[in-house]
Amino acid sequence: MTHAQIIDGKAIAQKVRDEVRTRIEARLAEGKRRPGLAVVLVGNNPASEVYVRNKKNACDQAGLYSESYHLDADTSQQALMDLITELNNKDTIDGILVQLPLPAHLNADDILEHIRPDKDVDGFHPYNIGRLVQRQPLLRPCTPKGIMRLLDETGTAYKGKEAVIVGASNIVGRPMAMELLLAGATVTVTHRFTTNLPQKVSQGDIVVVAAGKPGLVKGEWIKPGSIVIDVGINRQEDGRLVGDVEYEVAAQRAGWITPVPGGVGPMTVATLLENTLWALEHLHEPQGK
Repeated sequence: MTHAQIIDGKAIAQKVRDEVRTRIEARLAEGKRRPGLAVVLVGNNPASEVYVRNKKNACDQAGLYSESYHLDADTSQQALMDLITELNNKDTIDGILVQLPLPAHLNADDILEHIRPDKDVDGFHPYNIGRLVQRQPLLRPCTPKGIMRLLDETGTAYKGKEAVIVGASNIVGRPMAMELLLAGATVTVTHRFTTNLPQKVSQGDIVVVAAGKPGLVKGEWIKPGSIVIDVGINRQEDGRLVGDVEYEVAAQRAGWITPVPGGVGPMTVATLLENTLWALEHLHEPQGK
């Protein structure tokens, strides 16, 4: 019985982080400044606190300057907008990240749109999504960009390939479709209104699953030899973390597959660091110097 090759997201993410650190060290040697990232957390969501701590540690290891802002759960919309305005105008900050989800009384869309597009290192601002749609990307959403790096590392070609995306969220599914389209794949996006999901998935040479439903995609749906990227991370009652794909069966059919955990997750933070450095070098420094 054949078994898929594992796409080691941890190792590839470390490679990206090392690349960022090397570039920052070269900048410092030339007398240039470090890239700076500001992370804003509102309230006391335990999972969000862990994510913010991970981002801070990743910044330290890669040599980025970082600032963390932990605001009370009852912070007003205006107070958060004012903080973002302050960070928009701060020259040492190249990237601003507001950790989602926000408390229910805050309007996340308005807050994300208030981040200056050239500091939107999450790549969620309508301006950056629009640039990606128009084939002129600037800051690209972290998870899809990280997935493209994982796919690149397998050595796959995109042109002429059928790519199937399961889940049409703003954070993963939609921008992922744009990234794969830009790379030359023929893209199908499926979602909760899609009929005959097994048949759609079975056509995919590249399958990216980001639905947030454990085991939604059955292993027998997977086309033999395909590449399977599982973005889902779901905690089971017994404490195990599982993806959106039935891993054991899928791994017998796929050519390449990402594990959960240790697949897509580490790439998101690594890409955030890469985007922050990119914003400094391409959007904030005078070009040609």
